[in-house]
Amino acid sequence: MRSKTGVVVSNKQDKTLVIKVESVKTHPRYKKKFKVSKKFHVHNPENKKFEIGEMVEAYETRPISKLKKWTIVKPQKK
Repeated sequence: MRSKTGVVVSNKQDKTLVIKVESVKTHPRYKKKFKVSKKFHVHNPENKKFEIGEMVEAYETRPISKLKKWTIVKPQKK
């Protein structure tokens, strides 16, 4: 089961969080490292209150809607 750890960037939707996951990639020719970020919509079944900026972990699940394919696991310690 794949999991991702990211920062909550939006908590305004009902039972949905938007998290931003950052990773580091290396340019194939110049070997310079750079940050890449991507946003994921995450299902929050109990509708728990997560604050913007909080670290959370999500795991992959069946498609719940058009954009939601991840479910929240737990908050992470900073």
